[in-house]
Amino acid sequence: MTAPAPPPFILSVSNRKGGSGKTTTVVNLAAEWAARGARVLVVDLDTQGHAGLGLGVAAGRGEPTAHDLFRRPGFDLVAAARPTAWPGLSCVPADPLFEGDGERDPGQLAAQLRRPDLAARIDVVILDTPPALDFILINALAAADGVVIPLLPHALSAEGVRQLSRLFFRIASGANPALRLIGLLPVMLNPRVNHHQAILAGLTRQFGPERMLRGIRADIALAEAFAAGRPARVHAPRSRGALDYHLLAEEVPRLWRRPLPVSAQEVPA
Repeated sequence: MTAPAPPPFILSVSNRKGGSGKTTTVVNLAAEWAARGARVLVVDLDTQGHAGLGLGVAAGRGEPTAHDLFRRPGFDLVAAARPTAWPGLSCVPADPLFEGDGERDPGQLAAQLRRPDLAARIDVVILDTPPALDFILINALAAADGVVIPLLPHALSAEGVRQLSRLFFRIASGANPALRLIGLLPVMLNPRVNHHQAILAGLTRQFGPERMLRGIRADIALAEAFAAGRPARVHAPRSRGALDYHLLAEEVPRLWRRPLPVSAQEVPA
């Protein structure tokens, strides 16, 4: 008898501070895992809509978006997913005009993503969250299995990490006891800059070395790929950024303590 498929792993990529590399991380991790054969769904919960743009997906006027979940009772979030140009990778785009109206049930997103029927269709869900303490971010953390916190290695971004960690522990001690901090992800990293080293040393002391993920080095190719609406592994496969996200995509699933369902061989970019 065949064992039932495990439910999708739900990963929230979050930081209370904008410009911290959240969306770049969402797009490139999603592409890396899809290239390995996983079925990946990106849900763009940030009204800037950048995750969809980074994957070449946007909602037209009147078309369904991720934010319809919060204003249309009975809305099927997964049915609103759009295929991307890359096999196995789909995206529910954001609504840039969403103003926070509608229901504010902290369990709305979890109810959609914990449906038993999704296990046979999706392996990983990645949530791109807004850089604000609002009910959408709370929904994301209440639904997630784990959180990755990207950060720029400077003082303001480090403070954003501390603010998010307080919310994380509030959710983990209440609405979602299974929530885990997968790790902190330094982005736009230059190990030769003393300030970068000092900030990372402080975060390592506070959160522990086991919480510090492989860093993403500064690389203009990541911005160029995003502007082209393509992941770095497609746009600039030999770039530092593409290599760093390739390695990160191998590191993160090991921290889930559950193997990522992948094919035996990568799909060519």
